[in-house]
Amino acid sequence: MDTPRLEVQNLSISFSTLAGRVQAVRGVSFSLRERETLAIVGESGSGKTVTCRAVMRLLSKNASIDSGRILLEGLDVLSVSEKQMRSIRGNDISMIFQDPMTSLDPTMRIGRQIEEALTLHRPVSRREARRRMLELLELVGLEDPSRRCRQYPHEFSGGQRQRIVIAIVLACDPKVLIADEPTTALDVTMQAQIIDLLKELQRKISTSVVFITHDLGVVANVADRVAVMYAGRIVEIGRSDEVFYDPRHPYTWGLLGAMPTLEKEKRTLTPIPGSPPGLADLPPGDPFAPRSPYALEVDSLYEPPLFPVSKTHFAATWLLDPRSPCVKPPAAIEKRRAEYFGRMEHHGGI
Repeated sequence: MDTPRLEVQNLSISFSTLAGRVQAVRGVSFSLRERETLAIVGESGSGKTVTCRAVMRLLSKNASIDSGRILLEGLDVLSVSEKQMRSIRGNDISMIFQDPMTSLDPTMRIGRQIEEALTLHRPVSRREARRRMLELLELVGLEDPSRRCRQYPHEFSGGQRQRIVIAIVLACDPKVLIADEPTTALDVTMQAQIIDLLKELQRKISTSVVFITHDLGVVANVADRVAVMYAGRIVEIGRSDEVFYDPRHPYTWGLLGAMPTLEKEKRTLTPIPGSPPGLADLPPGDPFAPRSPYALEVDSLYEPPLFPVSKTHFAATWLLDPRSPCVKPPAAIEKRRAEYFGRMEHHGGI
């Protein structure tokens, strides 16, 4: 079996704060293969961005990694020196941040910024760097690259600036690309264009993508697998079709119920009651139990392990324990599941 491009093993991260020690990431594990897209989904504060910043070794000074390993093609990036990490960061692993303006130097022409990202890691001539820069601008869909490369960030729209950032992070053909809510600051039309661009780029190069978002709908057609995070932990993970059409965790049910759709019939969105718990003082048992109408008595006592649903699908809920009573999910989830298994039966299974 081929080695994963990226593998995170039992990662736990805490922060020292005035309120005490806060455990922001708790035993997170996942893998990512070549050309694969993994979406990490959850509400703000669930630990998505902290997990991926740890992959980049970009955590703040008050953070500490309590346990775990982060393997890039077998190399533990947590064990290398900062000098070695600087050669990995931007070269083997790159990251697109939420707001493109914070990633771009407002005083430097955008062409020079792309060339700098390339020359920092590769021994290329100025002529070769310019050729590659123009090629990247064309690749990300900016018209007239030879003219636009001489412009400054403020002369571009939000969507165009995000395309420029994507060009910068792709300059060295990274093995892993982390996209941290890259469409949050954009309107719906531009969101779709950026997602389509990322899909198209992945078809052309062998980059693996980790896509961070709070909106399941954003990654419905882009992710191969989906990991749902809550209170610093992965509570459900599986293939995209499994998580979207056969979800098993009540939190995933809640995220799907709150997701707008383009269905013709009118449907009221169902918000998840309450708010995520404070990570400095997690309740005993399952942290999601106080917000879940499906909570069992055991949820207030013990945190559930990840139960297998299939070889590729796991969910951390006591509802999957054989001893638990049968609980039906919301009607909308039941409808999704029926449609999904109906399609599988029609096509003779997976």
